[in-house]
Amino acid sequence: MTRSVYVTGIERGDGRQVVELGVMELLTRHVDRVGVFRPLVHDGPDRLFELLRARYRLTQPAETVYGISYEEAATLQAERGTDELVSRLVDRFHQVAREYEYVLVLGSDYAATSLPAELNLNARLANEFGAAVIPVVGGQGQEAEAVRAEARNAYRAYTSLGCDVVAMVVNRVAPELREAVAERLAARLPVPCYALPEDGSLSAPTVNQIVHALGAEVLLGDDSGLARDARDFVFGGAMLPTFLKALTPGCMVITPGDRADLVIGSLAAHSAGAPPIAGVVLTLDERPGPDIMALAARLAPGTPVISVPAGSFPTAAELFAVEGKLNAASPRKAETALGLFERHVDTAELTNRISVARSGRVTPMMFEHELIERSRSGRRRVVLPEGTEERVLRAADVLLRRDVCDLTLLGEAEAIRKRAADLAIDLADAQIIDPQTSELRERFAELYAQLRAHKGVGYELAHDVVADVSYFGTLMVQEGLADGMVSGAVHSTAATIRPAFEIIKTRPGAQIVSSVFFMCLADRVLVYGDCAVNPDPNAEQLADIAIQSATTAARFGVEPRIAMLSYSTGTSGSGADVDKVRKATEIVRELRPDLLVEGPIQYDAAVDAAVARTKLPDSEVAGKATVLIFPDLNTGNNTYKAVQRSAGAVAVGPVLQGLRKPVNDLSRGALVQDIVNTVAITAIQAQGAQPGAGHTA
Repeated sequence: MTRSVYVTGIERGDGRQVVELGVMELLTRHVDRVGVFRPLVHDGPDRLFELLRARYRLTQPAETVYGISYEEAATLQAERGTDELVSRLVDRFHQVAREYEYVLVLGSDYAATSLPAELNLNARLANEFGAAVIPVVGGQGQEAEAVRAEARNAYRAYTSLGCDVVAMVVNRVAPELREAVAERLAARLPVPCYALPEDGSLSAPTVNQIVHALGAEVLLGDDSGLARDARDFVFGGAMLPTFLKALTPGCMVITPGDRADLVIGSLAAHSAGAPPIAGVVLTLDERPGPDIMALAARLAPGTPVISVPAGSFPTAAELFAVEGKLNAASPRKAETALGLFERHVDTAELTNRISVARSGRVTPMMFEHELIERSRSGRRRVVLPEGTEERVLRAADVLLRRDVCDLTLLGEAEAIRKRAADLAIDLADAQIIDPQTSELRERFAELYAQLRAHKGVGYELAHDVVADVSYFGTLMVQEGLADGMVSGAVHSTAATIRPAFEIIKTRPGAQIVSSVFFMCLADRVLVYGDCAVNPDPNAEQLADIAIQSATTAARFGVEPRIAMLSYSTGTSGSGADVDKVRKATEIVRELRPDLLVEGPIQYDAAVDAAVARTKLPDSEVAGKATVLIFPDLNTGNNTYKAVQRSAGAVAVGPVLQGLRKPVNDLSRGALVQDIVNTVAITAIQAQGAQPGAGHTA
């Protein structure tokens, strides 16, 4: 039977989209096929559904998401009664429920509707759908006792109408009152009640939203600049020295277009990071001359400068009415919202309350969600040596907003902050260290000289070497100042892992350092090793790679069943390459009799049950292998890339194994999400967690 959860409210302005997004995140961690249903819909685009569809790669046709329009619902209710309206919506809901394992229902929004007793209608629909209910109450501008009373009344209203209320959420509470509200609610309500604080960045409009609201013309600015949040408005009228003192971080400057001094001054302040601004609005349809605009473009590339025909006062009236919205065009707001939800909601408890049973399939998204959740559960610090690289900064933005781990960025501090400001990324919660000027440089130089004295390295040479970001980051890990390192977006694999070989070295029991990729297919996760480090391992090294890969697989929830790959299966072939794989298989069985291993075996016999029944019918691994060990780097690297491209698999890695402390390499073509995943994996490795109740594949 399809399960469902109904997120609803009692009035408008509760910021319920944060909760709806958070619940969708929980569902997609555990369930392969999640549907969305909105019983009542306004005309025009549905911003939240577009966000859900883009973020969670939903394939659900938009026409199945919606019941009927508010206008049609009001007419139907007036002419034929509530029962007919409910019957129509129940039919539409079950059309969705038949196609999905779980359905998230988005309740009505109480905004400019003509439906009487809207709360009662939401309650009736939830009951008819058989849905668990999560009411959301807005706490903006209210004292703790008033919020508590409103939440209690909402709980009573829904339960008195027969609803299965599994949890309550109070949203947009003043941050200083959040703990007091949470304590009072816990003492008065029989179900979990979570209090979420107000976050100004969620209600702050992006520059792009301001452009659309004002009908403005964009004179300068790129997509990154237009995505910045406008956290404040500063109106220019004073002389430049006084005006500059009024600027605040993330502010939108509003000034008549003929005040070139204020335009250039504010952009120069942004360029210096004192402070970074969101952009400039030129009023009165006045624009500086081409020389001034050219200078503006050079001073702060990407920073938006927009023009409106109205004066400052009417522009101000319109600006203060613009509120930020969660939508597909503002992914950073979504990350902030999810971070807020996950920090203040007991997600394990809520998952249990809404009765989400884990799907038998493991999708790429489910695997990625699991990484984020596990890395957050045992907080660690990861150092990122490539602190000025855009993809790394964007990944850092996601990791900080989602509260995944602590971060240290290496590089020239001013350059990092300026690049972050240009990308509208807030690094307030990140540590920034410049290896060239850090007080740690002397300490690290002495340590490195000691470690490499047998190679003739003295202090002077060591002092130069440790200024390199890769060496500096590795030494931070060695000294316990960071728990792991991720690099390689712009550095070569050799530049990333050579310092680890020299400083961190292999852990006891590991012969070599090797790597795996987590290959996230449509319905399972496979582990490929070694596809990145060892060109032509011998039999003993191949066995070591297999054992390490099985350990890594188990740590990340993949039950290890090892296939030692070759061009022949069983005893059907011979030759040096096959003999190497056969010997490696025997070594694995001798060293780890607890592991399931088969080899030599061909790829098709390893993963295809039909082929396995023909070639190795009695094997416990054939047809259901999860850890696939390639005989050499050439085979492994080409295979993982072929599967990635032709099967649309998500390849997470390479993940290095065998080091005493975690250092991981990135592909130089890594995407932002690849970097996020690799940092999460590194944080989990640093936790030293034993294999737990994760996914099986």
